[in-house]
Amino acid sequence: MNPNIPWKTRGNGAIALQVGIGNGEKIKIGEIDGKDVFSSKLLRQEPNGKEYTEIRKIVKKTIEENAKTDDENTNPGFVLLNKQPELNVYRNTVRQIVSLDKIKSLLNNLKADFQGYKNCRGLIGATSAIAWVPIKDKTFELISYRQQKNWGTKRDVNEESVQKMDNSCKTTFDNYDYKNKHNRLVPNSPCPILYGVRGDAIEELMRAFSIVRSESVDSWILFETNQGTDDHLQRKIISNIQRYESVIVEGSVVKSPYTIEGGHVIFTIKDATGTIDCAAYEPTKEFRNIVRELQMGDIVEVYGGVRKKPLTINVEKINIKYLTKIVEKIENPICPNCGKHMKSKGSNQGFKCKICGRKSDEPLIREKKRLIHIGFYEVPVCARRHLSKPLKRIK
Repeated sequence: MNPNIPWKTRGNGAIALQVGIGNGEKIKIGEIDGKDVFSSKLLRQEPNGKEYTEIRKIVKKTIEENAKTDDENTNPGFVLLNKQPELNVYRNTVRQIVSLDKIKSLLNNLKADFQGYKNCRGLIGATSAIAWVPIKDKTFELISYRQQKNWGTKRDVNEESVQKMDNSCKTTFDNYDYKNKHNRLVPNSPCPILYGVRGDAIEELMRAFSIVRSESVDSWILFETNQGTDDHLQRKIISNIQRYESVIVEGSVVKSPYTIEGGHVIFTIKDATGTIDCAAYEPTKEFRNIVRELQMGDIVEVYGGVRKKPLTINVEKINIKYLTKIVEKIENPICPNCGKHMKSKGSNQGFKCKICGRKSDEPLIREKKRLIHIGFYEVPVCARRHLSKPLKRIK
């Protein structure tokens, strides 16, 4: 869901399951308790009343036994629906602020069966997950889970095998950050997940799973996801940008980059409607060096989430569309009469030949080589948001 919401439930993720009796081709999507799990491409029959009651009982029991509700940011909820909400419910939730009252009203109109816990904000994500349809883009993630006896302890996932997998499974992405030596597969929290591999092809995710060496895997499951799709982004003019949105905005650099306390790099862009600050924060590491090379007059397309105060775009990636020419002085001008270098008359006062007195206002100059070029740059893997589309996925 929207990665910028400050009060988002812990994890900010939601899962939707379609259940019933399948029909047509089956695909293996996991293993749980030593048994294969399959998904059918078609639904032949929805659950009957007795089955529905059992499904609700399982969902409720699972949440109440496993949700870490002692964490103030854990506010789960579940929704059971026979009718899928409109896609705009998902689009609004991944891009904007959606009120809980609005979602509850929608669920009541749809005659949904739902229950929220604590402040109930998890209902927003649950409803939106059901509404999601991957019309333009989608990815997959294979998530493996730890044996319960290992929960809360340090994970054992061999980094060398992760690098080997990253180099051989080309349709996977965001696996390993070589410069910052960061294994992106492994979560930071003490949750039951061992690791997750993201990619475009189910078959290659299966192969990736066979390459990664780790502690014993208890179970694994394959998810269809919106990760790496840029679904959260919307094109905007500067005057229309709102807090907590994620935007794509084009403008010219009107204030050169500068570094503030904490190592964050700030620059300002302008379009016909206004100006806005953009930031490459310290966690983006070497990406800040790219941003520091921007000059006034450069035209850029900025992708990122909007911070509330001060209103600032947290840059996820940047598309440099035009680089202004920067010139530098080589030497004082040469007198065409005497063939000697003229002398400076003082700051901004031009030059004068000491022999014949001829004057000139212009030194000899050359265009300075820029260290950046036109095209896309992105933050490193260690700083990338789950929804951000990696450049390797941009066709």
